[in-house]
Amino acid sequence: MQQRPAIRFRVGFALTAWLCLMFGGAGPAMASGGETPSLVQDMGIAIMVSGLFAVIFTRLKIPTIAAFLLAGFAVGPLGLGLVTDPANIDTIAQIGFVLLLFMIGLELDVRGLVKSGKALIVAGLVQYPLTLVFGLLVTQLLLMFGFGGLLAESPLTAFYIGAVIAGSSTIQVVKLFQQHFELDTQPGRIALALLIFQDLWAIVVTLVQPNLSHPEVGPILFSFEGIFVLLLIALLFSRVVISRFFHWISKSPELIVLSSLSWCFAVVFVGAEIDKITAMMGFNFHMAVGSGVSALIAGAVIANMPFSIEITTKVGILKDFFVTLFFVGLGISVPAITGWDVPILAVVMALIAVVSRQILFFPLLYWLGVDPRSAEVSSVRLAQISEFGLVIVFLGVTSGQLSPEFSSAVILAFVLTALATTPMFERAYAIYDRLRVPLNRMGFKEPEVIAPEESVQFEVAFLGLHRDASSLLHELAATKPEILPRVLVIDFNVALHAKIREMGVEVEYGDISNTETLLHAGIDKAKIIICTISDDLLRGINNLDLVRSVRAACPDAIIISNAVNMKAYEEIMQAGADYVYMARVEVAEALLEMLDYALQSRLEDYRTQLAGRRLHPTKRKEVLD
Repeated sequence: MQQRPAIRFRVGFALTAWLCLMFGGAGPAMASGGETPSLVQDMGIAIMVSGLFAVIFTRLKIPTIAAFLLAGFAVGPLGLGLVTDPANIDTIAQIGFVLLLFMIGLELDVRGLVKSGKALIVAGLVQYPLTLVFGLLVTQLLLMFGFGGLLAESPLTAFYIGAVIAGSSTIQVVKLFQQHFELDTQPGRIALALLIFQDLWAIVVTLVQPNLSHPEVGPILFSFEGIFVLLLIALLFSRVVISRFFHWISKSPELIVLSSLSWCFAVVFVGAEIDKITAMMGFNFHMAVGSGVSALIAGAVIANMPFSIEITTKVGILKDFFVTLFFVGLGISVPAITGWDVPILAVVMALIAVVSRQILFFPLLYWLGVDPRSAEVSSVRLAQISEFGLVIVFLGVTSGQLSPEFSSAVILAFVLTALATTPMFERAYAIYDRLRVPLNRMGFKEPEVIAPEESVQFEVAFLGLHRDASSLLHELAATKPEILPRVLVIDFNVALHAKIREMGVEVEYGDISNTETLLHAGIDKAKIIICTISDDLLRGINNLDLVRSVRAACPDAIIISNAVNMKAYEEIMQAGADYVYMARVEVAEALLEMLDYALQSRLEDYRTQLAGRRLHPTKRKEVLD
């Protein structure tokens, strides 16, 4: 009986593959009125095969982008030859490229970047160009030592290798952080900020690409001026006209999607014809803006409208469809690999990408004030090539600056790093634990933990600080400010330590999974010990083991912990906790009171009552906002 699912899977796989071959290799398909157009047939084959590969790769826990690339190769001329006209897929891929940048513009959170802190802003501004230069220098060194082949085919190869390794995969990394519920952690915030800056830098690269063959300051400046003019036009129309249009159709979500796409392509067309517009005003500048940058501007200028969430959700479905075909198109365009140049260059680029994170990402974050643990974990989790790198190389091939063979090497390097992303993501903390001693010897030291004086006694000790602990500290400051000097926080996120100390609270650097660190920080001098961080966010330990170790070290302390489910609740209580709470239960009890008022149509009374008991959320001064 246990073999039936596997048998069904193999039978289903065989049937699906047979259908792909039957319908793909049957020649022109027949419709009720005659032959199916080649564009429809080729799109259907590409979607069918990429869907099959995506299911298989998801089952094997392999990134689906690799599935799309492999599907393109399978249906292309070097595979089964099912796609009759690759130009059809290229046309759809160009549309996918436009919609991809439109979505990036919609999701661009400039305010979030500003709030990310000075350290991350500086890191985001310098990381990409530093890594690009690093890739360029490494390529030149390889050429000096006799590595030729694809490296020597074009003077722009070194630049493109730098641009490819400078970015990390937004799609893969953000998805993994979301799956592991770590997007709101320190490594998650670092990675997200760097990824956004990397995408912005990649846009700059695509902007200067047309002028790389004959680099001149004048044309590049005119390109930037064209972007500035297009941005002004788009901002003017979005404020005066588009916002009003969207207000008229706000009750028709399907029209919002249609109108947003219309707006996107309108800006794209204006960007392409901006030279004619300036010529009408008597200027003869070459300021035409590419479709990708125009789409980015179109998305960015309406990102803060009330309807941006609806647009992002609905257009995202279409974007996924066209982006799938974009990567399938890349797979179709892969030429025959006749020698070892392509795989060797792919391995070299993958290694350069991984090494650059340790040589550049980690020291940069550390020197900007990020603790070594978060800096190393973030660097390890960003050790892959970006899908934006594929876009940059795609544009380089279409402009004749790069060969298809070089594109094949980049695609293969992307696949190699994509396959390594998930295991490296999951083992990032373990990798740091192994590198901690060598890093310390090289000068990357963890902040020193200063043991408190023997006479110091703490009322409360927090093991780690996240959202719940941040809110609890605020409540203590509002209701019991006199005990704040006798509150201890042990946390490894040094970026928060200054704000914690401003509250008059004692804070020490330390990994709460290490009992010796806790004792050195003064945990044995606390009357009450509380951990509000759930098992979803803890790394290297869980609440059950944490309670056991703390109880053994502090037999007389009151220990308060949390649990994510009923089973964990019982186990943690038995391990020695004096009180265990479940966040979802506490929230449910609070919402029940609100619901009672709502059922009686007295919600305004409840809000008035709350206003007298607590500050409005926007007026709360917490460590974490």
